Amino acid sequence: MFGQQCLRFRQSFKAVRNQSLESLDHTPREVLAIGTDYAPGTLLETHSHRRAQFLYGATGLMEVGTDDGAWVVPPHSGVWIPAGKPHRVRMVGVSTRSLYIEPAAVPRRGALCEVLAVSPLLRHLLIEATELPALYDRRGRDGLLMDLTLQEVGRAAALPFFAPLPGDDRLAALCIAFLHRPDVRTSPIAWARQLHQSERTFSRFFRAQTGMSFLEWRRQACLLSAMAQLATGRSVTAVALELGYDSPGAFSTMFRKKLGQHPSNFILAKSSESDGAAFIAR
Repeated sequence: MFGQQCLRFRQSFKAVRNQSLESLDHTPREVLAIGTDYAPGTLLETHSHRRAQFLYGATGLMEVGTDDGAWVVPPHSGVWIPAGKPHRVRMVGVSTRSLYIEPAAVPRRGALCEVLAVSPLLRHLLIEATELPALYDRRGRDGLLMDLTLQEVGRAAALPFFAPLPGDDRLAALCIAFLHRPDVRTSPIAWARQLHQSERTFSRFFRAQTGMSFLEWRRQACLLSAMAQLATGRSVTAVALELGYDSPGAFSTMFRKKLGQHPSNFILAKSSESDGAAFIAR
């Protein structure tokens, strides 16, 4: 026990890289910044943290999921995870920078995860923060840096890379299966029949449960899958056919409308930065 305490004491004065949150969680600082490197394909099974977390993928791709739905975390983005929120993450060659924040000091409210845009300033702050010791000087330059980092997380814009899951168990089962094997040809009529509803009743039911129309949700779920697949190096044609599009051109049109760039440009951006995205499934 004494040896473990001494180890934690020594670690608190070193830059925090590839150290477990458990060993540092009770450090008397409102914010801890930890950098961690993950091998491609690493899956962090469902877990939760006492502190809130802001998870930024400096490189690679992340797929994050909770009982609320599925998220994709693309380049220049991070995911906000409230304190105590069960979640899981799949890494595709990711080097992360995480902030772990005491619940009383969180800069964002709400019980749901969010994908947030990471500005150039916030990116540099996150990188710098992980070079600080866990017991950084709160009253000096290090404390100011952490305060500014929290301010930037608080003002970061939320991005719509999310497919919500309904509360109804029967509909949720259909949505979860779709997230694991998305197909743009899936018909709302087929789902309505499985739920023994008319198409009109199903449309109202689906929107009430998810806040989106079925077609909007289907398109969003396919986009999340596409981002994840493209980030792993699959070709535009292969992804388009996998998702059920009639042609790569039809898929590219959808992708460009949603993200403002051609999927091939998305691939180039990822390969040039060794950056990544994430898809989330319950």
